[in-house]
Amino acid sequence: MNQSLFDPEQWKTAWVNDPEAGVNRMLRSGIEPVNAFNEAARARSFHEKAFGVEGRSRAVRIMEWMRTQGVSFANTSVLDIGAASGGFTLPFAEQGAMVTAVEPSVHLAGLMRESTPADLTDRIEIVQEPFEDIVLEEKGWAGKYDLVFASMCPAIFGWEMVEKAIQCASRFCYISTIASPRELSIIEELRPVLGMQDKPAYSSDMAYIMQLLNLYGYSFQSLITRESEVIRMSLDQVVRNLRGWFLFDGIPADSDSLREAEHYLRKTYTDPMVEIQQSGRFGKVLIRLQDQAMS
Repeated sequence: MNQSLFDPEQWKTAWVNDPEAGVNRMLRSGIEPVNAFNEAARARSFHEKAFGVEGRSRAVRIMEWMRTQGVSFANTSVLDIGAASGGFTLPFAEQGAMVTAVEPSVHLAGLMRESTPADLTDRIEIVQEPFEDIVLEEKGWAGKYDLVFASMCPAIFGWEMVEKAIQCASRFCYISTIASPRELSIIEELRPVLGMQDKPAYSSDMAYIMQLLNLYGYSFQSLITRESEVIRMSLDQVVRNLRGWFLFDGIPADSDSLREAEHYLRKTYTDPMVEIQQSGRFGKVLIRLQDQAMS
């Protein structure tokens, strides 16, 4: 048996050095996570999606899953890490929680303030700093919150940040992240065009988190699901996005490849708008710091 499978140091090092880990894929495609929503238009688009029908439904589904695991929101203190424009912060507060929302983006934090009803303002504190830069001792956050919540937050990258989030919790810590790479139908369609017949095997951030939680003796529940949606954009916008998509997925983004892909797309798609299926597997883990036995 390979003993490295049970060596947490090996897993911690492998995670941060894995080129296919979520944050490393973002960096490869030219996106600095903490600055991802520096553009007002992008922040607004994210906000509208989070507060649209599907975004609201997603918040309800996740909160209901947590309830089935024993989480209560009424009179509960919550630390929402990477709160964005409040897609979960507001529902938590509506259910009676006192929420500290950590969101470094000026635009997203502003949208959260705009979206917060007057009767909830005393239940929500916005901390406009990157979680990575926060010193828990200075904030007095160690063990302060009943629930720490981090949904698809790039700040939770590497075991050090997972531990930092857990240290803020007294009862529960919820983390969700990717369990498989994002899949775009347009990219899968282009692979054979570019001579890439075999799709490489990828790792996942959730695999690292679950293995390390197990090795360090935590009690937790996990859930992995496949989610999908259809996005529509203009053909010109698709072409403009190709380079970033290629870099994110580890596909050569040289001028010849981009030219060949654009030629194929403009020949194949005659309508001005293109429908793209976006899907992937996502993992959720709820770490139990009290009541660790099966209920």
